[in-house]
Amino acid sequence: MLKLGVEPSAVTFSTLINGLCNQSKISEAVSIFDEMTERGYQPDLIVYSTILKGLCKSGNIDRAVRFLRLMEGRSFEPNVVAYSTILDCLCKNGLLKEALDFLSEMKEGMISKAVETLDMMRKQGIEPNVVTYDALVNGHCLQNEMDKARRVLQLMIEKGCAPNIVTYSTMINGYCKGKRLDEAMELFHEISQKGPIPNIVTYNNLMQSMFQLGKVSKACELFRKMLASGQVPNPVTCLILLDGLFKTGNLKEALKFFQAMQNSGLELDIGPYTILTDGLCKAGHIEVAKELFHQLSDNGLKPNVYKYGVTINGLYKE
Repeated sequence: MLKLGVEPSAVTFSTLINGLCNQSKISEAVSIFDEMTERGYQPDLIVYSTILKGLCKSGNIDRAVRFLRLMEGRSFEPNVVAYSTILDCLCKNGLLKEALDFLSEMKEGMISKAVETLDMMRKQGIEPNVVTYDALVNGHCLQNEMDKARRVLQLMIEKGCAPNIVTYSTMINGYCKGKRLDEAMELFHEISQKGPIPNIVTYNNLMQSMFQLGKVSKACELFRKMLASGQVPNPVTCLILLDGLFKTGNLKEALKFFQAMQNSGLELDIGPYTILTDGLCKAGHIEVAKELFHQLSDNGLKPNVYKYGVTINGLYKE
């Protein structure tokens, strides 16, 4: 056609690409695709999907994933079929871990349609497991789509896949970040009664949210319940409580808690000392802050740049 001076149309290119893919001549099809774009034609979704399907069918999984990223990079929004094509290929080749990883990385906006891929996995004889569902729940939570995350959780239960504490902690954290504390607590009470047992991450997320919303007494009450349940505070727990108590003006309670941390034998790093020093300086207790600063070397800790900055700033205000 070119020798005759006839310019191929987009339809011509699309037909050639389809024919080459059907004959498993994927490299030639990709070359035609490249020529098509070089000549200024914008491939449509059918052309992209044909190439994707051809690459997957011939076992070129890495190239297929790169081609999908090319679509995204050209601001061409792949649909759920395009993503499902990749997932289908990974599943057929026994690459379940890679399929789950890919599912969890699906582009923002596609997660809302990703439940459709579960049916595709089942058709391949692979029943989605807790990791699959967790990826979907986490994706919705990251986008603050908590109602959709809850529906995935319900679907998970209906299909006989028992959610674990990671699933519930992800949900609770999502509710907390969305300042939907009542719903987070509702879910917390549900698992406290039926299982799985809340872990330290669950408690930490809830306490941090309570402090951020100014619900100090509730946060302290939850901490006591956590201790009563046998959960042992970790360094993150201590930082959340100290920081929360100071920022809400509960200086005495923060000092008492810090003393309890020291007496418990919990190995403290620089974090609690920094929060305490900062809080004491801001409250005008410079001498106590200086004394605490000098305790660092006695406990084998070295102040970092931020710690020095906090102390210097406090002394400057003195």
